[in-house]
Amino acid sequence: MDKIGRNDATALLSKQVTGARYFFLNLAPRRGQRLALVMGGREHCNPDYAIARQRFPFYGIELVVAGHGTVALDGRTHALGPGAMFAYAPATRCELRADPRDPMVKYFVSFAGQAVARRLRRSGVRPGHLRVLAAPAEITSVLEDLVREGQRTGELTPGICAALGELLLLKIEATTLRNSPVVEPAQEAFLRCKALIDAQAERLGTLEEIAAAVRVEASSVCRWFRRYQGTSPYQYLLRRKMTLAAAHLVEHGGLVKEVAERVGFADPYHFSRAFKAVHGVAPRTLQRYRRPD
Repeated sequence: MDKIGRNDATALLSKQVTGARYFFLNLAPRRGQRLALVMGGREHCNPDYAIARQRFPFYGIELVVAGHGTVALDGRTHALGPGAMFAYAPATRCELRADPRDPMVKYFVSFAGQAVARRLRRSGVRPGHLRVLAAPAEITSVLEDLVREGQRTGELTPGICAALGELLLLKIEATTLRNSPVVEPAQEAFLRCKALIDAQAERLGTLEEIAAAVRVEASSVCRWFRRYQGTSPYQYLLRRKMTLAAAHLVEHGGLVKEVAERVGFADPYHFSRAFKAVHGVAPRTLQRYRRPD
């Protein structure tokens, strides 16, 4: 495999995205390595997002967490939506397009090494194939941890990311081996709504936005959340927003007003009341526990 220097990283990435977060660990893996985590990220595809490639330097896994599109793998076209996961090898022909009415948000992770193809097959995501995860929240959580840790600069970063990469493959494998009953259509729709909130809580604000993104009736979303989650979709969204806000305060600090706007609250006082209702403390209290840079 030809080695790619760090200066060539942009050639591996699409420019038809916004709000992307990437990490680069090892763009020039050594020959003979069994399995190496190379790079990854989270991308918000633009409405005109479209790629077509005959080859790619690495193996890859991609997971759609919101929006819709299509992917053609070696000529076989598949519809993409929340929970869709597919893999490719360096020689896999891949054409990927976003639905301009509902562009995708997706994670991707790239691997290199002699053992990658076998490891992916064992995990249930063979290169050139697609599967739909009924409950992708745990895998999404690992991917988010991987992107966050991969963006850090530190002596332990490669080791932490290698462990998270192995955890990711194990989590995917666990969903393959788990002997769960067939997911009924209502539960599958609920899981799509839940995955959307998990992935895009910062920008979502109303029940109608959630329903429109998943293309279902708002009343159905309420019914599914009461049935499968035991709460309303708004309460679930609010808790997710406050979790993100708390993480941001601990990680980065900043003004309460700025954090409120980040999670969709125009009124910082309303945000503070909601934050305290969820976490039991005011945002300013949590700022004392900010992680040192």
